[in-house]
Amino acid sequence: MGSYDEGMRVRREVLGDEHVDRSMANATDLDRPFIEWITTNVWGDLWVDPTIDRKTRSMVTIAVLAALGREELALHMRASVTTGVTDAELAQVLQHVAVYAGVPAANHAFHVARSARPS
Repeated sequence: MGSYDEGMRVRREVLGDEHVDRSMANATDLDRPFIEWITTNVWGDLWVDPTIDRKTRSMVTIAVLAALGREELALHMRASVTTGVTDAELAQVLQHVAVYAGVPAANHAFHVARSARPS
């Protein structure tokens, strides 16, 4: 299990003090435990795992967020500057998302249509 302190350190390094300070200041009794869990388990465990480097982890995060259309996409795109992702690499990640999140969904829909509709 990760460490809260390590998670906070990595979270600040990747996302920046301003974002983390704002997030912590806006925490309520409702979401504070969840934010602490994220800090410990996502940032203090997953993001510190040396199996893949931060730059790669950042690109994977952007791809997943882009494919799912999640709110945190802009935050992680800004953070990718800190992790060393270049504009060219970011463009390739997004092209990859376009192909593998868009085309497979359409392929699946065509498969469903062929099965569901009379020939």
